[in-house]
Amino acid sequence: QVQVVESGGGLVQPGGSLRLSCTASGRDFTAHVMGWFRQAPGKERESVAHITRGGSREYSQSVRGRFTITRDNAKNTVYLQMNALKDEDTAIYYCKAALTTAGVLGDYWGQGTRVTVSS
Repeated sequence: QVQVVESGGGLVQPGGSLRLSCTASGRDFTAHVMGWFRQAPGKERESVAHITRGGSREYSQSVRGRFTITRDNAKNTVYLQMNALKDEDTAIYYCKAALTTAGVLGDYWGQGTRVTVSS
């Protein structure tokens, strides 16, 4: 069984920084694209950033230049460094990992970590 677990959320003032982590764990799997989504109160879940196994990255327009996604393939971990945070970044952040296990490709979601940007 494979699990995806996020950590690193919290309360931060506008202009501050946070680093989120997401690790996929379990037996006999390969992690492909890993990424971050977020869902603000009353809004739909939206893509924030994702990164391929080879390191290619894409960002949403709203976070480009402020957020940086990286990954450590040996640890099956993806990070999201969030700088210059704004009130509108407040949301629950979810990690999604595309994993192959037992020859089957599937999307695995974490439980989410809350980020609150407020003075």
